[in-house]
Amino acid sequence: MPWISFFGMRSVFAVCITLSLAAGAAPAVAQSGPSRQETPFAPLPSDDPQAPDAAQEQAAPKAPITIDTLFVDLKRERNEKAAERIAARIQDRWNRSGSASIDLMMQWAQKAMEEQKFDVALDFLDQVVTLAPDYAEGWNRRATVHFMMRGYGKSMADIEHTLRLEPRHFGALAGMAQIMEMRGRKELALEAWQKVLDIYPMMRSAQDRVSALSEELAGESI
Repeated sequence: MPWISFFGMRSVFAVCITLSLAAGAAPAVAQSGPSRQETPFAPLPSDDPQAPDAAQEQAAPKAPITIDTLFVDLKRERNEKAAERIAARIQDRWNRSGSASIDLMMQWAQKAMEEQKFDVALDFLDQVVTLAPDYAEGWNRRATVHFMMRGYGKSMADIEHTLRLEPRHFGALAGMAQIMEMRGRKELALEAWQKVLDIYPMMRSAQDRVSALSEELAGESI
């Protein structure tokens, strides 16, 4: 998932990829997993003449599952694996630019990232953010490349742009937290990780960092 599973520089920030390099055909760092079953069981037959029969129930249109619905599910879910599947579905939505040409450039950029051809990836992502400035995942992916190239200032600038477009981007927040930790800004890093958990409570890496940083800061205050 483009910035999700991190710590150890590349692995954490790759959650954005970590959450950018893993969501299937569309570039992301989110891990793709089988999604939960979304179709409910068909209702049992009813003796009520006013009740719709099974065929009518099945024919009835179902409310679409929006990204807002997925975020509500993600916040409520307390099973780690189920939460990972929901997060992967959110990442899949983020990966959809709405443009075939932008999607293709994102795929080329992902391939270049996987081959550690970061300059090539940046060339594609520069075009993405120029042609689609309102596409949050383009900025997030470029932030990931800058991070992997140790360009932390540029990475932070792209993270902030990502969050202006999508404040719930837990991958970008995780990347911000990592950079703050690397800079020794433990209080700000803790705040960023806590924001991640407010959106995605079951993210294990965020839980671990909140616990570790809280202990470190408590020890320093003694």
